[in-house]
Amino acid sequence: MKNENKVNTKLRVGDKVRVMSGEFQDHEGKILKIDRKKGRVIVEGVNMITKHQKANPMGQGGIVKREGSIHISNVMYLHKGTPTRLGIKVVTEERNGRPKKVRYRVAKSTGEVID
Repeated sequence: MKNENKVNTKLRVGDKVRVMSGEFQDHEGKILKIDRKKGRVIVEGVNMITKHQKANPMGQGGIVKREGSIHISNVMYLHKGTPTRLGIKVVTEERNGRPKKVRYRVAKSTGEVID
């Protein structure tokens, strides 16, 4: 089996992020897709590109505007409107009468549990 270098990130699809650097600096939006192999994310309303779509029997062709990807290192999670780093907190909880370790994402700036 080939060893694939995947980008390890604490961001998830649906997270609200802010673009911190590059052409689209200070733009905000939700993450629509994460490509861990290439290390890129698609953020709603950021890096809009024009794609010329060829017509097929099922639908129309034409010019379509959609989001392009940006590098994952250029975005930061938004917690209460401010960009923050994310960490992991492991807590032992009682579930079904047994102790179980549960991982939570934590905002590094405030220490609050995100989910």
